[in-house]
Amino acid sequence: MTTQPTAADLAADIQRVFAAQQEHQWEVKASSAETRKAKLAKLKEVIGARAEEIIAAVREDTRKPEGEIRVTEVLNILGNIQRNIDSLDDWMKPTEVGSSSNPDDKAEIIYEARGVCLILGPWNFPLGLTFGPLAAAVAAGNVCMLKLTDLCPATARIAKSIVEEVFDENEAAVFEGDVSVAEALLDLPFNHIFFTGSTKVGRIVMAAAAKNLASITLELGGKSPVIIDEGADVAAIGAALAGAKQFNGGQACICPDYVFVKEAQKQALVEAFASNVQNNLYEDGEIRHEAIAQVVNKGNFARVKGLFDDALAKGAKVAVGGTFEEDTLTVHPTMLTDVTPQMTILQEEIFAPLLPVMTYDTLDQAIGYIEARDKPLALYVFSPNDETVEKVLQRTSSGGVTVNGVFSHYLENNLPFGGVNASGTGSYHGYFGFKAFSHERAVYRHMPSA
Repeated sequence: MTTQPTAADLAADIQRVFAAQQEHQWEVKASSAETRKAKLAKLKEVIGARAEEIIAAVREDTRKPEGEIRVTEVLNILGNIQRNIDSLDDWMKPTEVGSSSNPDDKAEIIYEARGVCLILGPWNFPLGLTFGPLAAAVAAGNVCMLKLTDLCPATARIAKSIVEEVFDENEAAVFEGDVSVAEALLDLPFNHIFFTGSTKVGRIVMAAAAKNLASITLELGGKSPVIIDEGADVAAIGAALAGAKQFNGGQACICPDYVFVKEAQKQALVEAFASNVQNNLYEDGEIRHEAIAQVVNKGNFARVKGLFDDALAKGAKVAVGGTFEEDTLTVHPTMLTDVTPQMTILQEEIFAPLLPVMTYDTLDQAIGYIEARDKPLALYVFSPNDETVEKVLQRTSSGGVTVNGVFSHYLENNLPFGGVNASGTGSYHGYFGFKAFSHERAVYRHMPSA
């Protein structure tokens, strides 16, 4: 019978690995592009070989549809790793900026590793949002300690196994356990901390980083608004929003969180949302549970049900859905109308397949509502009018924006992905991930006289 390590054993192990990584970081920092690419290639090979194990582990933890898991927790990771491999030679090249004081001298920016990094992953995409940052950290020449959420223990186990197969522990190591393990890690003087999760926990991580003046990347969330302008294709928009709310059961940080629509368009939006949900999820009047992820646990299920009950008690109407299955932790995709700002559902991030809808009279009214609240991670505007789009862009702030669609700014790897203020700090994806884990070091070279 295998005995579980005690808290003291685990704390000692964390300290031991951290010390080993501190010592080894300088060798890794000096590594060549070829060495780093070889590590990334091995990581890609092992993930590909163990894809079915990954899918089984994530499904055990989350009951996500297998197709979603394959895309988000395997294929996206493999693609991300390959982009780092393909681009690393260019990314590592110094950027010559020239001297403003002496044209014979040389000024340049070199990209050096931040050092010993901590990566803390979330539960909604437990492997993808941990191994994506890991690939960027390795590409930039860092050493890393990783902690996946304790809400996904099966995924954490396979993540640990994969990392142990690919890396020596003085380069990368995964630690399993509950929040006490994360707290023990946050006590250490890391050079950089990369956290994906809630704004509430993000504040805790930021405070911990401040104690050691660690740099941070915080990928948080917030209430991502949707503005539907007159003349937009409401039928297509309703289907797109329904699809977004079905993806991972609405448990995505960039998921549309509330909608502004003109009163004259509201019914068409409701009908399109309902039609898409019915066609995708139901068979003979019954929901296909295998087609939509469950809410992650009982605590979050109760929280979401509380948001729904509060809204109804304060006058909201169920336009679509409204069924909650506690025994399976399933929330049927739901659209609420007659929603008001006093309802808790418009004050907290939902993270479930519920979508509140408000009507507006003027664009300034919708913009003013968004301006008065925390800056969201994503903003979606649907309009055939370029002037409307530009006004929304000028008068609001968010981590990213997709115009006439959903999620696209996240999926485009040539764009930085990240939040602003309450929705996050810093960004990553592609080149921006390499930069997130790199220090831009200024180097000025006095050239010898002839």
